[in-house]
Amino acid sequence: MVPLSVLDLSPIREGGDAAESFRNSVDLARHAEKWGYRRYWLAEHHNMPGIASAATAVVIGHVAAGTSTIRVGAGGIMLPNHSPLQVAEAFGTLATLFPGRIDLGLGRAPGTDQLTAQALRRTLEGGPDSFPQDVVELMRYFGEAQPGQRVRAVPGVGLRVPLWILGSSLYGAQLAAALGLPYAFASHFAPGEMESAIAIYRARFQPSEQLARPYVMLGLNVFAADTEAEAKLLFSSHLQAFVNLRSGQPGRLPPPVEGFEERLDPRWKGMLDHVLSCRVVGDPDMVRKGLADFVARTGADEIIVTGQIYDHAARLHSFEIAAEARDALAKAA
Repeated sequence: MVPLSVLDLSPIREGGDAAESFRNSVDLARHAEKWGYRRYWLAEHHNMPGIASAATAVVIGHVAAGTSTIRVGAGGIMLPNHSPLQVAEAFGTLATLFPGRIDLGLGRAPGTDQLTAQALRRTLEGGPDSFPQDVVELMRYFGEAQPGQRVRAVPGVGLRVPLWILGSSLYGAQLAAALGLPYAFASHFAPGEMESAIAIYRARFQPSEQLARPYVMLGLNVFAADTEAEAKLLFSSHLQAFVNLRSGQPGRLPPPVEGFEERLDPRWKGMLDHVLSCRVVGDPDMVRKGLADFVARTGADEIIVTGQIYDHAARLHSFEIAAEARDALAKAA
């Protein structure tokens, strides 16, 4: 069985606050470390009432300080919102504080709406169109200092922080292949071009100093519980949050609602069935089968599991069931 990792948006639930979210993230990371998850990634989003990880590098430092061995990183940093030098300094600092444990996934989208993107950057010049050049510049900052190099990331120079390219389209796959970087595809919310992106990435991959062979990590929604009915109930919080987001009314993660999916308008249900098709919702047996089927279908080198679950104890149990499924599949192989 391939390794499992965790993608955490540090959700702010209805009735909770960001402080609770950060406590829960550290607690989940500690459990994930104990359960053998490979890495724990946090994502950059802005102006989102239900996501607490806007200052992603700060939260990564908080989680890394609360754990011992698990890799901690960004899934990802939205590079158009920052200068490459700022990112190199921030992640150079993290890599110095937590050597050998920091990952840096890079995204091309702003992670927010255009108005907020402008508030972040003051200007929309450059942005996604300069993404390849910004990635290459960032790679240089983490390399060894060159003769005559006048701008250096301190700390950062020579640290070779592992970079990943994130994507939900063929663009990221082509860039990751050209630069010889590992590729993480956002199949947990945008699965449409997953198989094509994987094929292009693997076919065009050029070995690099960081990576000799293509390496693909795929996002998978997992909502696991002792019974299928309970898992479906937990999943209803994520469904509600997705409908609110797509309706232009993002909010805090709502509590689960019995029968929510069955009462959905058919148009909403069709959309959700498509964008959230990469999911496993069910009891431990269903999770084992779902993980095995997903890996067999995609050939993924690693799966990054996400699950927006309202109750923290239920969320922990869901990730524990997924880890147990991984172990059972590995034992049976």
